[in-house]
Amino acid sequence: MPGHRKLWGFSEQGLRQLHHQMRVKEERIAELETENAILHLKLAEKLQQDVKELRSSFLVLLQSHQDEYQNCLSDIMAAVQGVQPSSEALRACQSEAAGLQRSLQELDSRFRLEQQRRRALHNSLVELKGNIRVHCRIRPFLSFDKELDGSASQNCNTPGEVAHAVDDETVLVRCALPGRPPAEKTYRFERVYGPAESQATVFGDIRPLLISLLDGYNVCIMAYGQTGSGKSYTMLGPHSEGDSALLSGAREDLGIIPRAAEELFRLISENPSRSPKVDVSIVEIYNNNIFDLVAKDRSTAMSGSKSQMMTSQEGRSEVPKLTCRAVTSAVEFVGLIHRGIQLRVQHPTLVHKNSSRSHLIVTATLTTASSVGSTAPQSSQASLQKKAGGNWWTTSPRALSLHTVPVDSADRSGQVLAKLQLVDLAGSECAAVSGVTGVALKETSFINRSLAALADVLGALSERCDHIPYRNSKLTHLLQDAIGGDAKLLMILCVSPGQKHMAETLRALKFGALARQVERQPSRRRPPSSQMQKPGLGLAGSRTLL
Repeated sequence: MPGHRKLWGFSEQGLRQLHHQMRVKEERIAELETENAILHLKLAEKLQQDVKELRSSFLVLLQSHQDEYQNCLSDIMAAVQGVQPSSEALRACQSEAAGLQRSLQELDSRFRLEQQRRRALHNSLVELKGNIRVHCRIRPFLSFDKELDGSASQNCNTPGEVAHAVDDETVLVRCALPGRPPAEKTYRFERVYGPAESQATVFGDIRPLLISLLDGYNVCIMAYGQTGSGKSYTMLGPHSEGDSALLSGAREDLGIIPRAAEELFRLISENPSRSPKVDVSIVEIYNNNIFDLVAKDRSTAMSGSKSQMMTSQEGRSEVPKLTCRAVTSAVEFVGLIHRGIQLRVQHPTLVHKNSSRSHLIVTATLTTASSVGSTAPQSSQASLQKKAGGNWWTTSPRALSLHTVPVDSADRSGQVLAKLQLVDLAGSECAAVSGVTGVALKETSFINRSLAALADVLGALSERCDHIPYRNSKLTHLLQDAIGGDAKLLMILCVSPGQKHMAETLRALKFGALARQVERQPSRRRPPSSQMQKPGLGLAGSRTLL
C-alpha cells in the first residue's frame, strides 16, 4: 500500500531527527558537566589559597598583638614600680602641707593677737593724747547707685564702686576723674567696716565706751557723712516704708542708739547698788536753729520747740530750760526717741528719699539717785526683755508718762556721774547731685555751712590755734565741750562706694583724717564728789558737754 509506505517513511525520518537532537543534547550536557567540574576544581583551589593567605595574615596579626601586649605589660609593671616612690612623695608633700597649714594658723592667730594688742595700745595712746577716735563704715553698693553712676567704671568688679575696705584699718579709693590718669588714695583709721559688716559688729567696738560711761567718763558718738551714706541707719536702724520718720524693729538691723540704750540699762542692772538716774534730752539743729524735740509746748508743729543757747559763767555751752525726761528702761529710752524723731525734718532728694535735713543730738545724763522724789526702781534685765518683746520703735507714749519731768521744773538734786551724747549729723551733699531746689536748697546751704564750721573747728584744734571758731555755727557751739573737751569722742565716717559720690567720699575721708590729728585734753573720769548739776542747765550743765 503506497500510502502506508509513505507514512512509515516519514515517521522513520522524524525519529532519526529526534535521535540526532538527543545526541546533541547529551553531548552538550557532557560538555557542561565537564566545565562544571573544572569550575569546582578552580574554586576549591582558590578557596585553599585564600585560607592560606588568611591564616598567614592572622598569624602575623596575632604575633603583632602579642608583641604589643608584652610591651604594654612591661609599661604597666614599670608604672606600678614607679608609683610606690610617687605615693611616698605625695604623702610627704601632704604631711608638709599640713605642717605649713598649722604654722599658718598659728601665725594668723599670733597676727590677730598682735593686731588686737596694737589696737589696744593705739587706743590707749589716743586716749592719753586726747585724740578723736575715728571709725569708717562703707555701705553696700545699692541699686540706685548703679542708676546714678550709669555706665561709669564698667571695668570694676561692681560697676561704679570706687571705695574699698583693704583691711579693718585701711580704706582704698580708686580715683578716675575725666582727663586725669587713674590714681589710688589710702586712708587709715582706728577701725574700718566693709559693706558686709553687720550692725552688731559696729556696736561691738562701741560697747566698751558704755562701760567707761558708768565709770564716770563722758562719751560722745557722732556719725558723719554724705546724704544717703548710712548715718541714720548706723545710728538708728533702717527706714520703715510705712513711716517717713521711723525705723523698723528688726533685731539684726538695730542701730547704735537702741543697742546703746539696751546695753546701758543692762550694765546698770548688773550693779543695783549704784543705780544712777538716766535723764534724756533730744534736740535737732535745723537751719542753724536749735529745737527741743521733747518739750511739751511744741509751738512749731513739725520742729519741736525752738530754744536758744548761752554760755555760762564757767564758759560752758548751755541750752537753758531744755526738757529732759527720766527713763527707767531701754524701752522707755527708745520710745522717747521714737516720739522725738517723728518731729525731725526730712525731705526726699535724688540721693536719698528720706534725707534728714537737721542734726540730731540725743543726750543721756547719768546722775546719782535723788534723795527725795526718786523715781521707780530700775527695771531688771528680765523685765526689760519682756517689755522689749515688740517693736523697739513703736513703744506706747503712755509708757513714758510716769517719768517725764522737764529739768527746769524738777524739784530734785543729784550728782552728775557722766553724760552720753549720740549725734546723727545731717548729710553733706552737692546740690547738683541731690537735685534740691527751693526750701530744700536753703536747708542744704545751712547743713553744708555747719559741717564746714565743724571742719574749721577741727582744723583749728589740730593746728593748736589760739582762737577756735566754735561760735561760727550752732552745731559747733553746742558740741564745743565734746569736740574740744575731755569726752571720749568717737566719730563714725559713713561713706558711699559709688563713683558718682567720689568727691563727697574723699571729702568725708579727709574730714576723718583731720579729726584724727586733733589733740585735746585727755579724757578724765568725773570724781564722785563732782559739782551738783543745777536745774535747767540742760545739755551742757556739767563740766563737759556731750
